[in-house]
Amino acid sequence: MTHTPDTDVIICGTGAAGLTLAIDLARRNVGFLLIDKAAHPFIGSRGKGIQPRSQEVFEDLGVIDRIVASGGEYPVQRFHTAEGPVDKATVEMSDPTPDEPYQIPLLVPQFLTERRLRERLTEFGHAPHYSHELVGFDQDADGVTARIATPDGERTVRASYLIGADGGSSFVRKALGIGFPGKTLGVRAVVADVLADGVSSDAWHRWGEDTAAQVSMCPLYGTDMFQLQAPIPFDVDIDLSAEGLTSFLGERTGRNDVVIRSVSWASAFEMNTRLAETYQRERVFLTGDAAHCHPPTGGQGLNTSVQDAYNLGWKLAAVLDGAPESLLSTYEKERRPIAEAVLGLSERLLEAAKNRNTHRGREVSQLDLGYLDSPLSMSGPDRDNGVRAGDRAPDAPVTGAGGLPTRLFSLFQGPHWTLLGYDVDDAPAPRRGLHIHIIGGGGDILDTGGHVHSAYGLSSEEWVLVRPDGYVAAVVGTADLGSLATYLDAVGIRPVTVTQPHHVDTSADMPAPSPSAVPRTRREHRRIRSAAEQRLATAQRELHQLSRQVQRDLRSVRRQGETTAIVARSNFAELAVQSITRLAANLRTDPSDRNGQ
Repeated sequence: MTHTPDTDVIICGTGAAGLTLAIDLARRNVGFLLIDKAAHPFIGSRGKGIQPRSQEVFEDLGVIDRIVASGGEYPVQRFHTAEGPVDKATVEMSDPTPDEPYQIPLLVPQFLTERRLRERLTEFGHAPHYSHELVGFDQDADGVTARIATPDGERTVRASYLIGADGGSSFVRKALGIGFPGKTLGVRAVVADVLADGVSSDAWHRWGEDTAAQVSMCPLYGTDMFQLQAPIPFDVDIDLSAEGLTSFLGERTGRNDVVIRSVSWASAFEMNTRLAETYQRERVFLTGDAAHCHPPTGGQGLNTSVQDAYNLGWKLAAVLDGAPESLLSTYEKERRPIAEAVLGLSERLLEAAKNRNTHRGREVSQLDLGYLDSPLSMSGPDRDNGVRAGDRAPDAPVTGAGGLPTRLFSLFQGPHWTLLGYDVDDAPAPRRGLHIHIIGGGGDILDTGGHVHSAYGLSSEEWVLVRPDGYVAAVVGTADLGSLATYLDAVGIRPVTVTQPHHVDTSADMPAPSPSAVPRTRREHRRIRSAAEQRLATAQRELHQLSRQVQRDLRSVRRQGETTAIVARSNFAELAVQSITRLAANLRTDPSDRNGQ
């Protein structure tokens, strides 16, 4: 039996991963329900580091400026020793480069990062549903039926896919019976967000770094608070009140002038690393902390979670729009090896921190992570320099043909794929969901500073295909554009079919075209056809969106009851959907345009 879905995707969990996924689906016009069993948003600072690669993701999602404004760069670390305070840099400070515009990690409390993401989600007309707990689900070949406990009682929701973004103790993962193996790291710690007197906010203060009694106070930029961190014994109960933490801090620092005035959030936890045995069971996926658990060293957990969701979002949308279901299997193939590598990095950084080495370099930036071995990375001839399929796609300042400066990241921004042709004479036919730019003389983009050539290592007549999540899918020559077309077909980026009118005699109504109006050159033919295809693509996209909206309205109407008026509206909506579907099918399969004049 086929069940009509109430929505396309249910996202369980409203942390950074769940919110990132929701934003990505929202901008792709995918229906979703975002739920969390908590009564309100998370209020702690736990994941406070935003690495450069995540900053690039947030730029694409349209939220980077607000996140930067919510925090700041990491402060210097001030080690309080018997000889006096010693300041050391926390991270390597590097200037932005043309291909890497974000070089320095940001310090933003997690609750502020998530607040900015919720604000961005609101701009798309969506909001999380709190006090909505997933209590059970079943799946079949067509979708997932979820049972959700709400303040108004239990609700059953049918969706095409369910995403578990519900943290390290994930209900979704446990319900699926997916193993979560790992190891404890022999460290128990306390972390607390506090208001404090007697300590300055110009540095990350550290005491007792070479002893078991170490403690630190890091200013939380964007707030008046500090994050207190310290290792603690396994067999000791810690008083997490303001008075208890003041006493604790005094014992460890030997100072009585640092006073904790209030505690906003506090937690005592044991550090461990864990990785889910699989990220997918049929129509249910794990993302973020539900799939991997990190120690806090190096600021890798939240960033890996954000990039999980960024990888999954475009694939879900593509499959829901008709791409092959197999596209979703690449999510685990790409993201699980990344998590495994990052977990190893976090462990190494923890060991270094035990030896008083808290310095952080490029290895934590996540700029060098990629998908070279992914099935989505199109194989090609070996390249001596420049990017390869699977690499992160670099940025570069360029100039538009109209004379205004822009960047490749600005061309990439949005839910589309991007095809860049370097010094080419002609462009392939447009496709829905693909933006094509020609770089060089006669193109729409000029590599005025040579930065594209430098970052990508391209020669004349070469093309670079960039995925929606900013990774290189292929680097090919013009002679291999046929292989690239096959690749695009396989990921759901198909040509737009141009239809011709049937049996219309215009001779009586329209004058014959004048000689000057008849396209004479190949370039004129391409220009006219391209304009027509763009108009048709817009019409088909609007038809598709209208169809989805009518289907959603129909489901809503049916849930209200079977009154005569509602039945009438339902019948009308069904007829509308059928008509739109037939019209779209005719546009795609019109036999008069098989060869594309």
